[in-house]
Amino acid sequence: MPFSLSYCPDGEYILQRLRRFYVERDQDMVLASMDIPSAALKKMAAIHPIGFCEYPDPHERAEFWDAWLLEKVGVHDDSIPCAYMSEMDQGLYGGLLGGDVRFLSDPGWGWISSMCKPMLKDWSEFDQLAPVDPNDRQNEWMERYERQLNIFLDESRGKWGISHFILIDGLNFAFELMGATETYTGLIDQPETIRRVIDYAFDLNVIVQNMFFDRVPLLEGGTCSNFSGWIPGRIVSESLDPFHMTSVEYFEEWGREPAERTLAAFDGGVVHIHANGRHLLRGVSGIKGLKALALGDDTGFPPSFEILDEVKAQTGNLPLIVFEVGFGDFCRALDEHQLVGGVFYHVQGVPDVDSANSCMDLVREYNP
Repeated sequence: MPFSLSYCPDGEYILQRLRRFYVERDQDMVLASMDIPSAALKKMAAIHPIGFCEYPDPHERAEFWDAWLLEKVGVHDDSIPCAYMSEMDQGLYGGLLGGDVRFLSDPGWGWISSMCKPMLKDWSEFDQLAPVDPNDRQNEWMERYERQLNIFLDESRGKWGISHFILIDGLNFAFELMGATETYTGLIDQPETIRRVIDYAFDLNVIVQNMFFDRVPLLEGGTCSNFSGWIPGRIVSESLDPFHMTSVEYFEEWGREPAERTLAAFDGGVVHIHANGRHLLRGVSGIKGLKALALGDDTGFPPSFEILDEVKAQTGNLPLIVFEVGFGDFCRALDEHQLVGGVFYHVQGVPDVDSANSCMDLVREYNP
């Protein structure tokens, strides 16, 4: 019987590898996805050049993902084809409360992401926010969210999956209400208000994510993920970005419990760490319910690909995901037997399908 996604002819074999990686935490495994040149991305860049834009037609966005994922059908890597509803990325949460949502096109990623301007003038206005009703069809963003889910479900059926999308809980949600500076000072000046904000954000995020899982079927019992590919269970994507700018102590006081509470409401989650948050690696890797940790790169910091031994010393056998490694660097490390095991590498700049598949033949044989 063929795999349930036609754009993933190697699906059963890939899921077997992903189970070993995420469930068994096999440190002798190396996984990789191969990013080949894309006509769909070039077309998107012509239609939506980089910069601010309006909310796009969700039909057009679903068609973009279909074209992009179809291009990779001949690539036999460890990826599961899935679309990321970037339009719902961050703005959805504030939008549900009437916030001013802005959209930004990034054709390099294939995304049109969303952000919300700070909504409140003062923390005293927080208590005026009513709980979000998931059945409120008069809410513009509730209707937009459901409509885009339905359009993506129709377009994807039998071909590709739909990825979970980011949580905006904890201090991330406080940022949407009052901005970053007021949130950080609020931790000192109004801690009880911030705790109520965190509780409100938990309830809102559970509503949003349950709506996703109620409508988007699991793939072979697991969640498709733009970060991790696929993980068994109902897995959410947590963000700890506000703590990249704080001490470890602030993360322990304000970040750990909200993250663990959210992950416990589902079957666990994945977290991404930017380069300026690497001081949190040891603490974050101990979050209860954490299934994987994705490593981002930033200007002014060494690439995560170059410091994996150091990272592993802090994270143990937690599955790691490296967002960006150039094809040349990856191939050199592969040839010289220097790839670190227990890592899923997202390889950029692969010249063509044949190069991707030749490289993957070696990846599948690799033993760290």
